[in-house]
Amino acid sequence: MKFIVDAQLPRRLAHQMRALGADVVHTLDLPARNLTADGEIRRIAAAEQRVVVTKDRDFVDSFLMHGEPAKLLFITTGNISNDQLVQLVQSNWQGLVQMLNQGDYVELSRTSLVLHM
Repeated sequence: MKFIVDAQLPRRLAHQMRALGADVVHTLDLPARNLTADGEIRRIAAAEQRVVVTKDRDFVDSFLMHGEPAKLLFITTGNISNDQLVQLVQSNWQGLVQMLNQGDYVELSRTSLVLHM
């Protein structure tokens, strides 16, 4: 599965996802780095069939109103340490991948993993 990790999430998360077998790009890997506009992230996600991983509610609004990005992993943990976030994703990895194979919008909080239909 292919992902693009948005700017407000740590690059370390992308490294961990890569270690779990995913093809991952972080916005820091892009020419505009963390200044990459949301529209450009959606364009890249569409062109490369990547799941957008974000904490940014604007992507949820765009997904619900326009179907862009095509697939979304929305992180709703609030303030959390990078260590805790990486651990949370790692411990939920199999479920995340399974849900993203079943649907297009998954939400990960500190206590739950939800597939929105």
